[in-house]
Amino acid sequence: MNRSSRNIPARLLPLKPLALALSLLAAAPLIAQESQPSAETQKNASTKAVPTFYNGQAQVVPGFQDKSKWIKQELWVETEFDSDGDGKRDRMHVDVTRPQQTATEGLKVAVVYASSPYYAGTMKNQKMWDVQHELGSPPPPRPVNQQATFVPVRPEISRDEIDTWVPRGFAVVHSEAPGTGLSEGCPTVGGAPEELAPKAVIDWLNGRAKGYTSRDGNEEVKADWSTGKVGMTGTSYNGTIPLAAATTGVAGLEAIIPIAPNTSYYHYYRSNGLIRHPGGYLGEDVDQLYDFVYSGAPEKRDYCNKTIRDGKFMAGFDRLQGDYNDFWAERDLLTKIKAVKAATLLAHGQHDWNVMPEHSIRIYEALKKQGTPTQLFLHHGGHGGPPPMEMRNRWFSHYLYGIDNGVEKDARAMIMREGVERGSAPTPYLDFPNPEASMVSLNLGAGGNSIGALGTKLPANKTKAIEKLIDDVQFSGGSLASSEQSTNRLLYATPELKEALHMSGTPVIKLRVAANKAAANLSVWLVTLPFDPKNVGSAGQMGVVSRAWADPQNAESLTRGGNYDSKKPGRPLKSGQFVDLRFDLQPGDRIIPAGKRLALMVFSSDRDFTLWPKAGTELQLDLSQSQLQFPVVGGAEAWKSALE
Repeated sequence: MNRSSRNIPARLLPLKPLALALSLLAAAPLIAQESQPSAETQKNASTKAVPTFYNGQAQVVPGFQDKSKWIKQELWVETEFDSDGDGKRDRMHVDVTRPQQTATEGLKVAVVYASSPYYAGTMKNQKMWDVQHELGSPPPPRPVNQQATFVPVRPEISRDEIDTWVPRGFAVVHSEAPGTGLSEGCPTVGGAPEELAPKAVIDWLNGRAKGYTSRDGNEEVKADWSTGKVGMTGTSYNGTIPLAAATTGVAGLEAIIPIAPNTSYYHYYRSNGLIRHPGGYLGEDVDQLYDFVYSGAPEKRDYCNKTIRDGKFMAGFDRLQGDYNDFWAERDLLTKIKAVKAATLLAHGQHDWNVMPEHSIRIYEALKKQGTPTQLFLHHGGHGGPPPMEMRNRWFSHYLYGIDNGVEKDARAMIMREGVERGSAPTPYLDFPNPEASMVSLNLGAGGNSIGALGTKLPANKTKAIEKLIDDVQFSGGSLASSEQSTNRLLYATPELKEALHMSGTPVIKLRVAANKAAANLSVWLVTLPFDPKNVGSAGQMGVVSRAWADPQNAESLTRGGNYDSKKPGRPLKSGQFVDLRFDLQPGDRIIPAGKRLALMVFSSDRDFTLWPKAGTELQLDLSQSQLQFPVVGGAEAWKSALE
């Protein structure tokens, strides 16, 4: 039976074919028309250029298009913190680009705001930590990096977003993160200043904080042209900052569009108690990222390096064990999510193995649970990738200008389906995970050094339920998945699918394992066979459906799926003694085509993500006590139809 009838998405509500021109001047008329407003129509309707909306979206207004007339400002906004220890509140470097009418006609406009630690440039020739050492042993000495060059004059911080939003009647504001560019302070890589710095800029836009014409002067600058309504957006680190600002609950931040945001530095540099690096950045850690972004004033670097990087970071980030602790909790935005009031449109690539999909999914689920307006856009690319312009426009038009375009009633999940080119319309679904998805329990059958069975049937012979693998980091995960036989991994696969399977949600793995050493890497991949090694996305391969990594030493805290935030430290393993682990793989909404086999691969060191101990560690897996929970749209019935 064809399961496509189970995958019919919820349709978007129809958009109103109504053109609205909204003026924020009390004396200006409201313009409403039935078709796209022409330049001549706008001119006749009002002598003043005003933000104009059609079909629920802000339109390019001819009166805002002349770049030579845009007003440019450079200023410094005073914060409420002193991160560089000089006894004065740090000031953030800010630039503003706005329509001339905000000065000549008294027009007040909403703001699209972007902040970044990258705007002033970054470190060159980054040197990473050496990953070739035994687990639990002190790593080789930290490499010495040359921090980014300081540029003393930068009146224009960035051109991001300007050409998109200023012609549509918004102001665009940028700021440099603490300790970068001409902003004062020290980089804290997820610390409180990264939340409070954008808060100060939003406070300034609402008249609650002070801005100055210079970094150390007293001549004030006021944002009397601002409505006080602010939307933030950005990608990667620049997407983290909007969410960080929102966790302060700052009034005026109405909407954010974080794209591939890093929502927890623990989840970025660790995984379930294990030291695990982001894809493409083997050996990077939080102190390396500090060096990478630090482009601030040279006279502050000795203090900042000693106090933050070599002090607080080295004392807290624990590169020896990889356990979650207070240092990481401070840099975990999920711990502060209850304060978020801003409507949040999250975007993420399902082949992003740099900032992995869980970073957005965990936030989406928390916001949805607490009733904060939220929507999720997933695509099949790698790191980055914004939602379509229509989505972003409708989001900011509604939440910053109050346009009644129904965006708050749209389907929660917008997903680019496989094979659909970027820029095409995503498919709307009622939610993520798909409401019709349910878990199917899959058991493992003997033969994993070649290819054992993966299916709903229980293993036939429990007396032969123990299987073994030998760690050897010289073999990549892709090569192991492609091998018909290997002593270095265990692989369990379904028969060839007769119909496509629609995965929607978070797979959960239960494993009973033992090692012959006190510590061992544990890596789990969900793949399709024959394995397709073609590179895709960020450090990804086409044949990879999902991944996970865990430290068996943390078995006492790995007793369930869900967000990992246990502060219970790991304990050394006893040789040959089995421990039970249960943890999540990366979430996603993927369609596995007919003709493929779905397979679970268990191995030890992952050369692209984990530390590289010497080869030879032995892992044993008890098949009778191991199981994969796999989320399928249509549940057991769809699974049976696809396999039988």
